Amino acid sequence: QVQLVESGGGSVQAGGSLRLSCTISGYTYTTYCMGWFRQTPGKEREGVSTIDTDGREIYADSVKGRFTITQDNGKTTLYLQMNSLKPEDTAMYYCAADPYNVDCSIIATMRYGMEYWGKGTPVTISS
Repeated sequence: QVQLVESGGGSVQAGGSLRLSCTISGYTYTTYCMGWFRQTPGKEREGVSTIDTDGREIYADSVKGRFTITQDNGKTTLYLQMNSLKPEDTAMYYCAADPYNVDCSIIATMRYGMEYWGKGTPVTISS
């Protein structure tokens, strides 16, 4: 059974940094599309960043140059380093994984969905 557990969320002031972690267990597929998504109450979920089996990283325009997605060597932990945080980054952040998405772009992941999801970790940025 695939499980994703996020951690690292918290409250920081604008301009600060946070690093989110997503521990992945039970994932035995050899291919993947993994990513970070966020959602605030009353709004649709937004794709933040994705990474695929070949290591291609994709970022939403709103976070380019500020956020970085990485994985550990064993591909069991997914990270999101968030720098220069802004109040508009406030959201619940979710990690997700999918072994079937051949297109790991944010548009595709939002359109077709992801197979596995974590429960989220909250991020609050104060001005």
